[in-house]
Amino acid sequence: MTQRFTDKVAVVTGAGAGIGRAVAVRLAAEGAAVAVIDIAAASAADTAAAIADAGGRALAVAADVASQDDVHAGIRSAVAAFGGIDVLVNNAGVVRYGTVPELSVEDWHLVLGTNLTGTFFTCKYAIPEMRARGGGAIVNTASAQAFASQPLVAAYAASKGAVVAMTRTLALDHAADGIRVNCVCPGSVETPMLRYGAELLDNRDPDTTMHDWGRQHPIGRLVQPEDVAGLVAFLASDDAATITGAPYLVDGGLLARLGV
Repeated sequence: MTQRFTDKVAVVTGAGAGIGRAVAVRLAAEGAAVAVIDIAAASAADTAAAIADAGGRALAVAADVASQDDVHAGIRSAVAAFGGIDVLVNNAGVVRYGTVPELSVEDWHLVLGTNLTGTFFTCKYAIPEMRARGGGAIVNTASAQAFASQPLVAAYAASKGAVVAMTRTLALDHAADGIRVNCVCPGSVETPMLRYGAELLDNRDPDTTMHDWGRQHPIGRLVQPEDVAGLVAFLASDDAATITGAPYLVDGGLLARLGV
């Protein structure tokens, strides 16, 4: 595997499982030292251990990205351990289902706090560190649902649409700092979060539900976390040196089929 991130430091949120874990492992495999941030301490430690076992460098950080204090402390820990930050991947995310009248205020704040405000907090504290290193790259995880939604996900779709818009503004604000900002927009990815949705819909046979969701994609299957990690690694690398301010679909052709 190429070593595009030798001597680079990456921070990945939501890295205890799913897309975040795949991204953390991929960046480490390409030479990055990775701060693995997750709300679940055991999951963060497991990802960090997997990276170390493969010969990489990783720091496990237990933090809730919806907490300003947690994020600030997590960024400080990454800088103390590795000397700075070159890459930030904002991947932590949650989903809750329901129409707006049905959705609790607590669930609304949970989704927006994690998916959107969490991205604000990490950027707020990581960007000065990246600026001090002469630049860097930020990759945010949005969703195909920023462009074409489904029933019962008003909070999630709103948060991901906002991440796309925020990505554009961040790219404009920090181009002169040498910081590129892009976002990836996955379709249905085979992760614990997707299984959570499948179990809510049909707790007797979630595997069949997930298989059916996969078949809705023109490629005939669910997107895998590693598929997304490959795109994130490209956007974070110097191979994407002139790419900034853009959303990139990794959705197996889903939106092409929907005609969006």
